[in-house]
Amino acid sequence: MPLIIPPRYRRKLQPETTEVAIKMVKDAFQSTLATDLNLRRVTAPLFLLSGTGLNDDLNGVEHAVTFNIDCMDSRQAEVVHSLAKWKRYKLGAYGIPPGFGLYTDMNAIRTFEELDNLHSLYVDQWDWEKTISEEDRNLDYLEETVSIIYQAVRKVEKIVYERFPHITPRLPEDITFIHADSLARRYPELTPKEREAKMVEKYGAIFIIGIGADLCDGKPHDGRAPDYDDWSTPNDEGTLGLNGDLILWDAVLGIPVELSSMGIRVSPESLRRQLEIRGCPEKAELNFHRSLLAGELPYSIGGGIGQSRLCMFLLQKAHIGEVQASIWPEDQIRECAAAGIELL
Repeated sequence: MPLIIPPRYRRKLQPETTEVAIKMVKDAFQSTLATDLNLRRVTAPLFLLSGTGLNDDLNGVEHAVTFNIDCMDSRQAEVVHSLAKWKRYKLGAYGIPPGFGLYTDMNAIRTFEELDNLHSLYVDQWDWEKTISEEDRNLDYLEETVSIIYQAVRKVEKIVYERFPHITPRLPEDITFIHADSLARRYPELTPKEREAKMVEKYGAIFIIGIGADLCDGKPHDGRAPDYDDWSTPNDEGTLGLNGDLILWDAVLGIPVELSSMGIRVSPESLRRQLEIRGCPEKAELNFHRSLLAGELPYSIGGGIGQSRLCMFLLQKAHIGEVQASIWPEDQIRECAAAGIELL
């Protein structure tokens, strides 16, 4: 995405006040999320050993940052992409019962990102995972969970307004749900990203269900790795998928902002099916996958929620670099500075 410089942009908080506001947003949101979803905080790794299957493949093509460990016979480790599979493993290790879960701070380095207003080399998000029963693996449970997360965002939006009254709330009261296939049928002439923009600009906040499976046009709305979200199981509406993306309309930039990718996780049956669909059945031999296929891991739902993106959205900033410290191209720094966008 090209860098966006909003016309007549004026930051609503000075950098020093922004730092205070960032902490306020992060503290308030993680506390609200933990209470409303019955989650407890755990400590997460920054890197994992390669070859265990615990790291995530995201869309299935991204490469992790790797390094060798001298004191372990140069075994290779890799910086996490996210912790979807690691969290599910921890649910089982800690014996967390249905209805309860965990969350953690996930920090990653994604060298393949195109750097712009929303994308950084440094990724920080709340990764959360919750144990569910087999009976909870349905669309109603997914939508109920999404609504809880969305209302947590609105609660923090209100806290921001109470502390900084010139930052007025802009989120709608409720989030709108739509399946990716319905979106494709509604706007067949548009690309998936154009469909997202059309829908979220109209409603303000949407959740697109069924990310990963082929749609009516024979293509997926977006890529998903085969081994964490369940995007192939038929749901209650007769479509495929028990996962999706939570997207907000950013009026500052005039674009959609994906805040969270989440879903009900694969069962042994859907894991095996999705590995076949993606042409990588050999992954079934990795440690994590063997445990899941053997029924040793609990059913779960989970996702990631962007910390900097949430701060950027709620504080009505124009660039993610206004709420996190990272590395940016020199020309981007100069262009932002000329427009009054001060990157940390």
